[in-house]
Amino acid sequence: MTEQLSERRTAVVIEDDADIRQLLETVLEQAGFETVSAANGLDGVEAVRTHNPLVTTLDVSMPGIDGFEAAKRIRAISSTYIVMLTARGDEIDTLQGLDSGADDYMTKPFRPRELRARIEAMLRRPRANGEAPADAPAAPAQPAPTAIAPAPVAQAQVPAPPLQQQVSSPDPTIVHETVARHVAPVGQSVVPIIMQPAAAASDDGEGWLVHRGLKLSSATRIVEVDGTEVDLTRSEFDLLQALMESRRRVRSKADLALMLRGESYITAYYVSEADKRAIEVHLANLRRKLADSTVAPRFIETVRGVGYRMTSDD
Repeated sequence: MTEQLSERRTAVVIEDDADIRQLLETVLEQAGFETVSAANGLDGVEAVRTHNPLVTTLDVSMPGIDGFEAAKRIRAISSTYIVMLTARGDEIDTLQGLDSGADDYMTKPFRPRELRARIEAMLRRPRANGEAPADAPAAPAQPAPTAIAPAPVAQAQVPAPPLQQQVSSPDPTIVHETVARHVAPVGQSVVPIIMQPAAAASDDGEGWLVHRGLKLSSATRIVEVDGTEVDLTRSEFDLLQALMESRRRVRSKADLALMLRGESYITAYYVSEADKRAIEVHLANLRRKLADSTVAPRFIETVRGVGYRMTSDD
């Protein structure tokens, strides 16, 4: 399936608003995709089944089955990357969207450049079940999230990646007047975020990160709690790996949001409140799957007003 996905470069757009559907088609086609569109959830699920796309954008409020149900049906038949787009920004909606199988969740109004950057970042991340990441079209070289450092070997030095990430293509600027209200205003201020390298991760000598009965293998993307395997989504796995590698160093919500988008160095990319809420939702789901209490946490603790970190080894 992976080979077929990576070769076809197809994206399915499931959106009942014709103007927004046209805008999404434009953004994706400029990113190098062939697009297939559907105006409702049932037709969208069938389009995914037929065309086996790399990426699927999915509106929540549609006639017939809604986006949440459509995402569940799509996830049952495909490992396509799903981005949910909706005007509903409440935390419960974000939670339901991610629980339904979405990889990312953006609220309207959205910025076309940010949507494209998020899609390209997703395509650089490993797929489910340890599959190799898809190649993002027109994407710049991207450093992977920090992994367990291997034993030193004699080899040639490789130049460090650039500190400043760039989005490879300019934002589409020609947008139909009737959809202008759905796009965030240009010139929105952003705050540069400096992300420090993660602390050295502890492992058991066999490539597993280990913490109080919790084990994670970045090579096989397997997580176990007391010997029992736990099924995590891509985002949940990446967040847990980042926290386990950082150990007692606190990771902020903005820091983790940028990590999920593949932006691991000094950046000036915008991190919205919706991005931060998505991290909260991912962490809530992750804790639930690990059977980790928020009152007396065994694995992950919240540093109020700052972020998250692993609990003490004591």
